[in-house]
Amino acid sequence: MLLEHRGKSPVVPESAYVAPSAVLCGAVVLGEHTRVLHGAVLTAEDGEVRTGANVVVMENALVRGRENHPAVLGDAVLIGPHAHINGATVEDEVFVATGVSMFPGAVAGARSELRINSVLHVNSRLHPGTVVPIGWIAVGDPAESFSPDRHAEIWEIQRDLDFEGTVYGVPSDTPMRTIMARQAAYYSAHTNDGHLDN
Repeated sequence: MLLEHRGKSPVVPESAYVAPSAVLCGAVVLGEHTRVLHGAVLTAEDGEVRTGANVVVMENALVRGRENHPAVLGDAVLIGPHAHINGATVEDEVFVATGVSMFPGAVAGARSELRINSVLHVNSRLHPGTVVPIGWIAVGDPAESFSPDRHAEIWEIQRDLDFEGTVYGVPSDTPMRTIMARQAAYYSAHTNDGHLDN
């Protein structure tokens, strides 16, 4: 399904394929021979989503472009099922496995691998060729990888990466009630989305 959002429409070249149950919403630009499989959602909130050539976005993955943090996928990238690419950059020839999460400002360097259920945290950068093991968390610039049981070490790096400011545009001590009122108002723009003929 193709949707106009905030006055912008997806661009899909003839060589690309978008499954009937996939959603492209707003300023989404697909590269040549890109494949977007069933249930995947590519949504440009107020930041673009762009893919290079020969990209495959597998079932039920989410790729979200955000203000100040477009979602950019390079050439020859695989985005695995149930992956969550939120305002992040994935350089050429990167393997993003099932269930991976990448947060705003994150960059996965060329030929890196994020294995099943791994995380690349907000404003963190993987050097080219880096492998993040299954279920591990990569954090910092340059990113260091940690097993999930090392939360205190992760937090020592993460707390200076400004998650709340980067993701929500608020100070870290902002109450959740305030954050969610802002988010609900922001996402109300989808009530004006327009269906485009395929």
